[in-house]
Amino acid sequence: MKLLIDRKAQRVLFAEATKDVVDFIFSLLRLPVATAAKLVGKTAMVGCIGNLYAGVDKLDSIYLQDGVAKDALLCPTVVSQAAKNANSSLLPLPKPSVQPKMYRCANNYSECPNYITDEHGKACPRCRCSMTTEVQYLPSASHRSGSGQVVASASQQRKAGGFVQGIVTYTVMDDLTVTPVSAIVSSVALLKTFAMRNTGDLQQKTVQLGYNEGLAILKASLKSKSVLTDVFL
Repeated sequence: MKLLIDRKAQRVLFAEATKDVVDFIFSLLRLPVATAAKLVGKTAMVGCIGNLYAGVDKLDSIYLQDGVAKDALLCPTVVSQAAKNANSSLLPLPKPSVQPKMYRCANNYSECPNYITDEHGKACPRCRCSMTTEVQYLPSASHRSGSGQVVASASQQRKAGGFVQGIVTYTVMDDLTVTPVSAIVSSVALLKTFAMRNTGDLQQKTVQLGYNEGLAILKASLKSKSVLTDVFL
Protein backbone atom coordinates (compact mmCIF):
# COMPACT_ATOMS: atom_id res chain seq x y z
CA MET A 1 0.00 0.00 0.00
CA LYS A 2 1.45 3.38 -1.05
CA LEU A 3 0.72 6.20 1.41
CA LEU A 4 0.64 9.90 0.55
CA ILE A 5 1.63 11.78 3.71
CA ASP A 6 1.32 15.42 4.69
CA ARG A 7 4.58 15.76 6.64
CA LYS A 8 3.70 19.15 8.10
CA ALA A 9 0.39 17.98 9.55
CA GLN A 10 1.72 14.46 10.21
CA ARG A 11 -1.27 12.72 8.67
CA VAL A 12 -1.96 10.26 5.88
CA LEU A 13 -4.03 11.93 3.16
CA PHE A 14 -4.86 8.75 1.30
CA ALA A 15 -3.31 5.52 0.07
CA GLU A 16 -3.18 3.55 -3.15
CA ALA A 17 -3.94 -0.09 -2.40
CA THR A 18 -4.05 -3.41 -4.21
CA LYS A 19 -6.85 -5.97 -4.25
CA ASP A 20 -5.34 -7.92 -1.31
CA VAL A 21 -5.41 -4.86 0.95
CA VAL A 22 -8.98 -3.93 0.03
CA ASP A 23 -10.13 -7.54 0.48
CA PHE A 24 -8.76 -7.47 4.02
CA ILE A 25 -10.35 -4.10 4.85
CA PHE A 26 -13.73 -5.28 3.57
CA SER A 27 -13.37 -8.57 5.50
CA LEU A 28 -13.51 -6.57 8.75
CA LEU A 29 -17.24 -6.15 8.11
CA ARG A 30 -17.65 -9.93 8.32
CA LEU A 31 -15.71 -10.29 11.54
CA PRO A 32 -17.97 -11.31 14.47
CA VAL A 33 -17.91 -8.92 17.42
CA ALA A 34 -16.63 -11.65 19.75
CA THR A 35 -13.71 -12.39 17.45
CA ALA A 36 -12.86 -8.70 17.29
CA ALA A 37 -12.93 -8.54 21.09
CA LYS A 38 -10.66 -11.57 21.32
CA LEU A 39 -8.18 -10.20 18.78
CA VAL A 40 -7.83 -6.68 20.13
CA GLY A 41 -8.19 -7.63 23.80
CA LYS A 42 -11.14 -7.14 26.15
CA THR A 43 -9.63 -4.07 27.82
CA ALA A 44 -8.94 -2.39 24.47
CA MET A 45 -12.57 -2.51 23.34
CA VAL A 46 -14.44 0.78 23.40
CA GLY A 47 -17.83 0.58 25.14
CA CYS A 48 -19.24 -2.52 26.82
CA ILE A 49 -18.34 -5.31 24.39
CA GLY A 50 -15.18 -6.12 26.37
CA ASN A 51 -17.21 -6.51 29.54
CA LEU A 52 -19.76 -8.65 27.71
CA TYR A 53 -17.00 -10.92 26.40
CA ALA A 54 -15.42 -11.21 29.87
CA GLY A 55 -18.80 -12.01 31.44
CA VAL A 56 -19.47 -14.88 29.06
CA ASP A 57 -15.93 -16.13 29.55
CA LYS A 58 -16.40 -16.28 33.35
CA LEU A 59 -19.92 -17.72 33.24
CA ASP A 60 -20.09 -21.29 34.53
CA SER A 61 -21.25 -23.78 31.90
CA ILE A 62 -24.04 -25.05 34.17
CA TYR A 63 -25.99 -21.89 33.34
CA LEU A 64 -25.91 -22.56 29.60
CA GLN A 65 -28.57 -24.42 27.66
CA ASP A 66 -27.86 -28.06 26.82
CA GLY A 67 -25.86 -28.28 23.62
CA VAL A 68 -24.65 -24.68 23.87
CA ALA A 69 -20.89 -24.21 24.20
CA LYS A 70 -19.24 -20.98 25.27
CA ASP A 71 -16.89 -21.27 22.31
CA ALA A 72 -19.88 -20.68 20.03
CA LEU A 73 -20.08 -17.18 21.55
CA LEU A 74 -16.42 -16.50 22.29
CA CYS A 75 -14.85 -18.11 19.22
CA PRO A 76 -17.45 -18.04 16.43
CA THR A 77 -16.64 -19.46 13.04
CA VAL A 78 -15.45 -16.71 10.71
CA VAL A 79 -14.59 -16.33 7.07
CA SER A 80 -11.76 -13.88 7.60
CA GLN A 81 -8.24 -15.26 7.70
CA ALA A 82 -7.62 -12.72 10.47
CA ALA A 83 -9.15 -14.88 13.20
CA LYS A 84 -8.36 -18.33 11.86
CA ASN A 85 -4.76 -18.33 12.90
CA ALA A 86 -3.16 -15.68 15.07
CA ASN A 87 0.27 -16.69 13.77
CA SER A 88 -0.59 -16.27 10.12
CA SER A 89 -0.73 -13.16 7.97
CA LEU A 90 -4.02 -11.31 8.06
CA LEU A 91 -3.82 -10.99 4.30
CA PRO A 92 -3.92 -14.04 2.06
CA LEU A 93 -0.68 -14.46 0.17
CA PRO A 94 -1.08 -13.58 -3.50
CA LYS A 95 -0.99 -16.60 -5.74
CA PRO A 96 2.04 -16.51 -8.03
CA SER A 97 1.35 -16.31 -11.72
CA VAL A 98 2.49 -19.63 -13.20
CA GLN A 99 2.81 -20.03 -16.93
CA PRO A 100 2.23 -23.56 -18.25
CA LYS A 101 5.26 -25.48 -19.50
CA MET A 102 5.01 -26.68 -23.08
CA TYR A 103 7.01 -29.39 -24.82
CA ARG A 104 7.67 -30.51 -28.37
CA CYS A 105 9.31 -33.48 -29.96
CA ALA A 106 13.12 -33.45 -30.05
CA ASN A 107 13.10 -34.69 -33.65
CA ASN A 108 12.94 -32.26 -36.54
CA TYR A 109 10.90 -34.28 -38.98
CA SER A 110 8.62 -32.23 -41.20
CA GLU A 111 5.49 -32.46 -39.03
CA CYS A 112 7.00 -33.03 -35.56
CA PRO A 113 7.41 -29.32 -34.68
CA ASN A 114 3.69 -28.81 -35.38
CA TYR A 115 2.75 -30.53 -32.14
CA ILE A 116 3.16 -29.19 -28.60
CA THR A 117 1.86 -30.46 -25.27
CA ASP A 118 1.80 -29.54 -21.60
CA GLU A 119 2.44 -33.21 -20.67
CA HIS A 120 6.16 -33.95 -20.33
CA GLY A 121 7.10 -37.17 -22.14
CA LYS A 122 3.91 -37.53 -24.18
CA ALA A 123 4.37 -39.53 -27.39
CA CYS A 124 4.70 -37.42 -30.51
CA PRO A 125 1.76 -38.14 -32.89
CA ARG A 126 4.19 -38.05 -35.87
CA CYS A 127 7.14 -40.19 -34.76
CA ARG A 128 6.01 -41.55 -31.35
CA CYS A 129 9.14 -40.21 -29.64
CA SER A 130 8.85 -38.55 -26.23
CA MET A 131 8.00 -34.86 -26.31
CA THR A 132 10.52 -33.48 -23.80
CA THR A 133 12.01 -30.37 -25.43
CA GLU A 134 10.62 -27.36 -23.60
CA VAL A 135 9.30 -24.45 -25.62
CA GLN A 136 8.34 -20.99 -24.32
CA TYR A 137 4.66 -20.16 -23.87
CA LEU A 138 3.70 -16.63 -25.00
CA PRO A 139 0.25 -15.28 -23.99
CA SER A 140 -1.66 -13.45 -26.71
CA ALA A 141 -1.59 -9.66 -26.81
CA SER A 142 -5.28 -9.55 -25.74
CA HIS A 143 -4.30 -11.01 -22.37
CA ARG A 144 -1.73 -8.33 -21.63
CA SER A 145 -2.18 -4.90 -20.13
CA GLY A 146 -0.40 -1.75 -21.31
CA SER A 147 2.41 -2.43 -18.84
CA GLY A 148 3.03 -5.86 -20.28
CA GLN A 149 1.54 -7.73 -17.35
CA VAL A 150 -0.93 -10.53 -17.91
CA VAL A 151 -4.50 -9.48 -17.16
CA ALA A 152 -6.75 -12.17 -15.74
CA SER A 153 -10.03 -12.92 -17.46
CA ALA A 154 -13.34 -12.44 -15.67
CA SER A 155 -13.52 -16.14 -14.80
CA GLN A 156 -9.97 -16.06 -13.45
CA GLN A 157 -10.84 -13.01 -11.36
CA ARG A 158 -13.76 -14.87 -9.80
CA LYS A 159 -11.53 -17.83 -8.99
CA ALA A 160 -9.08 -15.48 -7.26
CA GLY A 161 -11.61 -15.05 -4.45
CA GLY A 162 -11.96 -12.08 -2.15
CA PHE A 163 -14.40 -9.23 -2.60
CA VAL A 164 -13.06 -6.91 -5.31
CA GLN A 165 -11.55 -7.21 -8.76
CA GLY A 166 -7.78 -7.03 -9.05
CA ILE A 167 -7.75 -5.18 -12.38
CA VAL A 168 -7.65 -1.69 -10.84
CA THR A 169 -5.94 0.12 -7.98
CA TYR A 170 -8.03 1.48 -5.12
CA THR A 171 -7.87 4.68 -3.10
CA VAL A 172 -8.15 4.17 0.65
CA MET A 173 -8.81 7.31 2.67
CA ASP A 174 -7.56 7.81 6.23
CA ASP A 175 -11.04 6.87 7.52
CA LEU A 176 -11.00 3.63 5.42
CA THR A 177 -13.36 4.96 2.73
CA VAL A 178 -12.49 2.88 -0.35
CA THR A 179 -13.04 3.89 -3.98
CA PRO A 180 -11.57 2.65 -7.26
CA VAL A 181 -8.86 4.89 -8.67
CA SER A 182 -10.45 6.93 -11.45
CA ALA A 183 -8.70 8.42 -14.45
CA ILE A 184 -11.15 11.31 -14.19
CA VAL A 185 -10.50 12.16 -10.54
CA SER A 186 -6.77 12.85 -10.50
CA SER A 187 -4.46 12.96 -7.50
CA VAL A 188 -4.33 16.73 -7.95
CA ALA A 189 -8.11 16.92 -7.57
CA LEU A 190 -7.89 14.80 -4.44
CA LEU A 191 -5.24 17.10 -3.00
CA LYS A 192 -7.53 20.09 -3.51
CA THR A 193 -10.01 18.48 -1.11
CA PHE A 194 -7.30 18.70 1.57
CA ALA A 195 -6.51 22.34 0.72
CA MET A 196 -2.87 21.46 0.07
CA ARG A 197 -0.91 24.55 -0.95
CA ASN A 198 2.66 23.34 -0.69
CA THR A 199 3.34 20.05 -2.43
CA GLY A 200 6.81 20.10 -0.90
CA ASP A 201 5.21 18.92 2.33
CA LEU A 202 4.09 15.69 0.65
CA GLN A 203 5.87 12.38 1.08
CA GLN A 204 5.21 8.96 -0.43
CA LYS A 205 5.76 5.87 1.66
CA THR A 206 5.17 2.24 0.72
CA VAL A 207 4.12 -0.09 3.55
CA GLN A 208 3.49 -3.82 3.79
CA LEU A 209 0.60 -5.36 5.71
CA GLY A 210 1.16 -8.41 7.87
CA TYR A 211 -0.55 -9.70 11.00
CA ASN A 212 0.60 -6.87 13.31
CA GLU A 213 -0.41 -4.12 10.89
CA GLY A 214 -3.74 -5.80 10.16
CA LEU A 215 -4.49 -6.13 13.86
CA ALA A 216 -3.59 -2.48 14.40
CA ILE A 217 -5.99 -1.48 11.61
CA LEU A 218 -8.75 -3.53 13.25
CA LYS A 219 -8.13 -1.86 16.62
CA ALA A 220 -8.00 1.64 15.15
CA SER A 221 -11.12 1.10 13.04
CA LEU A 222 -13.16 0.50 16.20
CA LYS A 223 -12.34 3.86 17.77
CA SER A 224 -10.81 6.23 15.22
CA LYS A 225 -11.55 8.07 11.97
CA SER A 226 -7.86 8.47 11.13
CA VAL A 227 -6.92 4.81 10.92
CA LEU A 228 -4.02 4.98 8.47
CA THR A 229 -2.42 7.88 10.34
CA ASP A 230 -2.82 6.10 13.69
CA VAL A 231 -1.32 2.85 12.40
CA PHE A 232 1.50 4.00 10.13
CA LEU A 233 2.56 7.33 11.61
